[in-house]
Amino acid sequence: MAGRIDRVLKSRFHIVLFRPEIPYNTGNIIRLCANVGAELHLIRPLGFEMDEAHLRRAALDYTDLAIVTEYDSLEEYLVKYSDRRLFAISARAAHYYTEVQYKSTDSFIFGPESVGLPDSILQMFPNEQKLVIPMMPDNRSLNVANAVSIVAYEAWRQLGFAGKSILRDL
Repeated sequence: MAGRIDRVLKSRFHIVLFRPEIPYNTGNIIRLCANVGAELHLIRPLGFEMDEAHLRRAALDYTDLAIVTEYDSLEEYLVKYSDRRLFAISARAAHYYTEVQYKSTDSFIFGPESVGLPDSILQMFPNEQKLVIPMMPDNRSLNVANAVSIVAYEAWRQLGFAGKSILRDL
């Protein structure tokens, strides 16, 4: 059992937040990452201090259960994880997030709450790696914590909920 858990933990998918602005959203995403076994990577500048009360309240006691790493630039993350497939999640993409077969070594990048991913970053991705979460017409966007949840749970579902609690299996 320990060997299986070690393998699962070494092959976590990554959630990358590019310049997150709202501490409560990031706190919720920390909690989500702990629950789905994903790593969280934050690209500075952040719109808050990592020790803000809002962040702590949203993350509750999950900060000890999540891996959270900060970077000064997206390039720093890309160099460190050049072997990973990276998907940009954007309302301006054409491919649905459900059209991809995910791997445990995939990464998903989400933009700041107020503007999403800038065009300069979206242009770095081939069209098949730019993904959209469908919405009703005339809606602008989802809350970033909700968007991360949707994509993270789909990726984890495709991976057979690797590392899940065994309580359900008893």
